[in-house]
Amino acid sequence: MKIIGTWTTGNDLLLIIISVIIGLLIGAEREYRNKSAGLRTFILISFGSCLFTILSLKIGISNPDRLAANIVTGIGFLGAGVIFKDDNKIGGITTATTIWATASLGMCIGSGHIYLALLGVALVLLILTLLSYLQEFIDNRHKIREYSITTLDQKDLEYCETLFNRYGLKYSLVRQRYDANGCNTTWKITGNIGSHQTLIRQMMNDTRIHAYQF
Repeated sequence: MKIIGTWTTGNDLLLIIISVIIGLLIGAEREYRNKSAGLRTFILISFGSCLFTILSLKIGISNPDRLAANIVTGIGFLGAGVIFKDDNKIGGITTATTIWATASLGMCIGSGHIYLALLGVALVLLILTLLSYLQEFIDNRHKIREYSITTLDQKDLEYCETLFNRYGLKYSLVRQRYDANGCNTTWKITGNIGSHQTLIRQMMNDTRIHAYQF
């Protein structure tokens, strides 16, 4: 529902201020978690999306979505910039999607749909904060890791499987490499976080495990 019907300089300034506040709220949460895109980034994304939408409505009278539609394209480039690959996992996906959602909130404000934007920012903050605890709860009880374990003898592979079974971990062999320095095997291990920690302590003090990493 639009709550501002007549476009004036005062109204435009109010919309811009609201967009900055929304960007501040989301950016503060990302900054608190030390993410790659922080406070200033999200303020500028929300502000820029709002301003482009206002301009689109003002100068694109016959085709008001002309400028606003290109916001999505620009946000795509920003989102791609914060996604990175770290060893065997992809990081920055949540930050990238938050950038995308923040741009949509800025567009809501720029078009005068302030109630919709306020509802949206509440949902974004709810998802980023409260649901992170649910994600951690699930992750702690169903943790999947890839372990690279080096043993001096290929026969020790059966010993590794014995360790996994002892601590109630499910496993599958991903890849294997053997050379003069020993046998290096990558395992995909699934189990609760406690079992993973127990396995790590065992491998640290086990003479049959030459090296490991995950």
